[in-house]
Amino acid sequence: MPDSFHVEAGNLSFCVETRGNPAGEPVIFVMGLGAQMTLWPEAFLDYYANEGFRVIRFDNRDIGLSSHLQDRLQGHPVAVMARHRMGLPIAAPYTLHDMADDVCQVMDALGLASAHLVGVSMGGMISQLVAANHPERVRSATLIMTSTNSPRLPMPKSQLIWRLAGVGAKGHDEASVVARSLDFWKAIQSPGFPPREQEVRDRIRRDYRRSYHPAGILRQTRAILATGSLSSATRRIRVPVSVIHGRADPLVRPVAAEQLGYLMPHARVEMIEGMGHDLPEPLLPQFAAIGFETMAQWSANRN
Repeated sequence: MPDSFHVEAGNLSFCVETRGNPAGEPVIFVMGLGAQMTLWPEAFLDYYANEGFRVIRFDNRDIGLSSHLQDRLQGHPVAVMARHRMGLPIAAPYTLHDMADDVCQVMDALGLASAHLVGVSMGGMISQLVAANHPERVRSATLIMTSTNSPRLPMPKSQLIWRLAGVGAKGHDEASVVARSLDFWKAIQSPGFPPREQEVRDRIRRDYRRSYHPAGILRQTRAILATGSLSSATRRIRVPVSVIHGRADPLVRPVAAEQLGYLMPHARVEMIEGMGHDLPEPLLPQFAAIGFETMAQWSANRN
């Protein structure tokens, strides 16, 4: 059974869950923007646990049951997004560099010198920064539907931009949030592997009841925009890497994966037909198999 607890890391508290073999190779799962650690599919985590790994997931700062910050944001979200596109500096309470440090501090709290990383979307950006700036802490990195955050990359499809900026969101009661979130997930889900609507609705409802913190989502969004391009950091990554991306991703466009492959020639890049910006159940065995092979490269390199 998974074990849930809190660890103190820096001046923040993080909700952490572990499963699998306590003595196995550690794998840390880093979640994306505005998502609690519960968005990781249980079946996906169990693939790793059943292979003997020590599986670790946690709520990022400002989301879920980890510490919620109180900083107020300055500037209209759309204006801030425009500054990001122009490569201009942006003020923010924290950046992805701070969130990368969070990963290292969670590792410290768990007594881990290093770990494999599996990062999705924003979590993939965070994982890149950990691998680039703290290479001794990272054994391998599996990067799913993520990018270098370069302002030169194509933007999300137009209908998603306003939603990402939080413009026009009304109602914070359960029914309003479930309806709004369901509409968003329908816009980004994998067209080739559509989930059952009731399952998505139930998951959104469970997460809402676990924690609802929209201000944290806005601060995480600001952190992404304020960080700017990761390209120079990504070039420095030398650990084994796999990149998994959907050809139908409307949020992080497929060219982002191509850029990652260009910046990391040693990386394995897998483009998946029919995959959008989610973690479809039928693809989870393939994702896990790719991750296992990437982690095995680390072991082979040590011998």
